[in-house]
Amino acid sequence: MNESFNLLDERWIPVCMTDGRLCEVSLLELFEQAGQIRTLAETSPPSFIALYRLLLAITHRALSRLPNGWKDRDRADWYRHGLPLEPLHDYLKQWRERFWMFHPEYPFMQVAALATAEETCNKLKPWTQISLASANGADPVVFDHSCDLQPTMIEPALALRHLLGFLQFVPGGLVKVFGTADKAGPITDSAASLPTGSTLNKTICLALHPCIRTDTQDIPSWERSAPSLSDLRADPTLATGANDRYTRLSRALLLRRNDDGKVQWLHFAEGIALAEDVNAPDPMASYRASHDKLVRLSFREGRALWRDLTALIPDAKGKASHPAAVLGWAANLKFSLGEEHTDLAILVAGVACVPGRDKLLRWRMEQVALPLPLLNDPNLADYLRDEIRRAEDTYKKFQEIASKMLAETMAGKGLKTKIGTEPKKKISEETLKAARTSLDAGPYAATFFATIERDLPRLLKKIAAMEVEAAQALWSESLQKAAMATWDTLRQSMGQSPSALRAEARAYHGDGRTKGFRALHSSLYSKTEIQVSQEVQA
Repeated sequence: MNESFNLLDERWIPVCMTDGRLCEVSLLELFEQAGQIRTLAETSPPSFIALYRLLLAITHRALSRLPNGWKDRDRADWYRHGLPLEPLHDYLKQWRERFWMFHPEYPFMQVAALATAEETCNKLKPWTQISLASANGADPVVFDHSCDLQPTMIEPALALRHLLGFLQFVPGGLVKVFGTADKAGPITDSAASLPTGSTLNKTICLALHPCIRTDTQDIPSWERSAPSLSDLRADPTLATGANDRYTRLSRALLLRRNDDGKVQWLHFAEGIALAEDVNAPDPMASYRASHDKLVRLSFREGRALWRDLTALIPDAKGKASHPAAVLGWAANLKFSLGEEHTDLAILVAGVACVPGRDKLLRWRMEQVALPLPLLNDPNLADYLRDEIRRAEDTYKKFQEIASKMLAETMAGKGLKTKIGTEPKKKISEETLKAARTSLDAGPYAATFFATIERDLPRLLKKIAAMEVEAAQALWSESLQKAAMATWDTLRQSMGQSPSALRAEARAYHGDGRTKGFRALHSSLYSKTEIQVSQEVQA
């Protein structure tokens, strides 16, 4: 394989300029124009995050060569005036030979040994093997109808972006080339957090991990010797730091270029497996509370990200959440800039997998804006945590009332009784289960949480300004509106049959043993001392 497609010269990174133009740039052009680039224009969430992690590793290694490293005050200066280009150019030129996409010894982020290894030299996989959105092997065909026997051909730039996203987000599973299984990528099944600024330059400064002068072992993959087959067969190893995690070869790949210069096939095997250390999580991974432990934040079906917003904010005891370290680094920079009372824009992107399996479920990319006081003050964060918990508890109570109402409708005439009393015939557990399933499949959760989401930005600002009573009143009113809107949606879906009307009336007023929707709705709003005082004065 001859040397070709050098990442420093070829235009392969899609970007959006500050004037709205979309174009592709090389690595050198990207750093030269970082102040004129608004963001990366990659549309695949895994590749989007992986590209930023690549840029952060390059920036960190290049600026680590400065005589005294850097502090937050240096990052603040770069944030305002731009990254220093000279050390960046010097670093990239020093390692130019390691940035060839196709190279006989050091193909970028690939393993050249696969071309001659007995187990892989005559075995080729379609390029869709590294595309998390493509069907390959036994994966189900939904929108993608690619064929493993005759895959399409793609440009090297697109193949490289697929490769980067795959290495970071590949799920663990059976590979069976040199062994029997392989570990997952550094940030698989995760919703990765990235603080963002108005330009690419500012985003890199916000997300840049600290310079530790004694940490000389944390080097990216291109600074290491070419991986050997023994490296691929070795036991999983812990990451030496962020640079290692951001560029870990979690699978061994070797892209094959055809006569037209395009990519159709590749060699594939187990990679340099990553062992996880609970005391050193990925810098972009946040953790939320689940039962009696913390679990990595991921995307869940039908659940908007803001409902897990508490995973991104601090907890004094460390039992409710563990925010991504990158958010703390960004907050420190904002503090150095004197912007401690502004908002921090956070882009959250990634892939969710089937629990315990190597199948991908969904990917997503969302953006939220968090006031910086919520990222710095655990006490303020607890106020937000309480309000989001109150919203979840309210919907849970609504579910209980609605499930029983639906179950009574399903049971039919056998449950006739007076309003305000309990039905004579007990509802079976099977009917209750069917009612809950029907409720979960309907639009009710989306209606409830979408309604209160409209007031979320105002809630965040009031809590950040320490207007706690006003925040509680605002949120209570929002919960009232959401509960009524959801109740109306449910009533309309049930129809006007006699059994439905009886079930609705009983659920609204409650029976002899449980409270109804009217009591739930009334309990959501309580006047604050300020409002009572204002009414008395009026």
